[in-house]
Amino acid sequence: MAVYTDITEDDLKRFLTEYDAGELTSYKGIAEGVENSNFLLHTTKNPLILTLYEKRVEKSDLPFFLGLMQHLAGNGLSCPLPLPRRDGALLGELSGRPAALISFLEGMWLRKPEAKHCREVGKALAQMHVAGEGFSIKRPNALSLHGWQALWEKSEARADEVEPGLQDEIRGELDVLASNWPKGLPTGVIHADLFPDNVFFLGDELSGLIDFYFACNDMLVYDVSICLNAWCFEKDGAYNITKGTALLEGYRSVRPLSDDEIAALPILSRGSALRFFLTRLYDWLTTPVGAMVTKKDPLEYLRKLRFHRQVASSAEYGLAL
Repeated sequence: MAVYTDITEDDLKRFLTEYDAGELTSYKGIAEGVENSNFLLHTTKNPLILTLYEKRVEKSDLPFFLGLMQHLAGNGLSCPLPLPRRDGALLGELSGRPAALISFLEGMWLRKPEAKHCREVGKALAQMHVAGEGFSIKRPNALSLHGWQALWEKSEARADEVEPGLQDEIRGELDVLASNWPKGLPTGVIHADLFPDNVFFLGDELSGLIDFYFACNDMLVYDVSICLNAWCFEKDGAYNITKGTALLEGYRSVRPLSDDEIAALPILSRGSALRFFLTRLYDWLTTPVGAMVTKKDPLEYLRKLRFHRQVASSAEYGLAL
């Protein structure tokens, strides 16, 4: 979440007349994240999240995102729901941007998750994969192999400004992943961005998943690799095998992993680390000065990528074979 496009109180009040949402009492921007402009609204009815979809989000993808939240909630997953307008549409327009009102999910994200929380995240991810079955709209993963190459080309010329030698290292990494990327593994709807700030807890109980704006169709176990990267490394860059074991056990308690999926985890974890390195690198180099957004350090994911290069088998992630 972030704020790129500002809104006026008068415009927002007019926008709210298109919904049965009550009258506006207050609103504020949400600075975390890098993709859309988000605001927390308080009304005379219920708190809501207002999302303005920025230029990096294709308007044609919005029916997938909004419809997916409805589908997942209808299949028992705790996640926000888009609020329909009075005319039944889920999408409006505000400040020249497509905009939606989303229900507010109670809870907070954890700054210091423990192994017990990782176990619950693993369960919730598997529950999402199961709940996503039967969703009829498809969306390819634009941030997989071909997308990485295109994104790298936008940053390559300046990469060595971030760390000397990056140009050669990342070119080589892209070649290795292109030659070894798995095929034929089970696919479905994945979250593709299930970081701690997209998982809410009430105490130690997971209350729901949010922010489905990278969701797409891809290998289910690729989503697991994203979570290993997002949840199981410590601030000093060390991989925490206790957290990894808990996350993987939690996932497998809901949806078993095949032998082929298990074998693919090291290369997929390497790929998902590269994916977040590349998007962070691009944002680091191109985010406008003054944007109300928190830039994230790309080198964090470069260090994770280098860790995964040394992994010989999935047992090193804490996966009992």
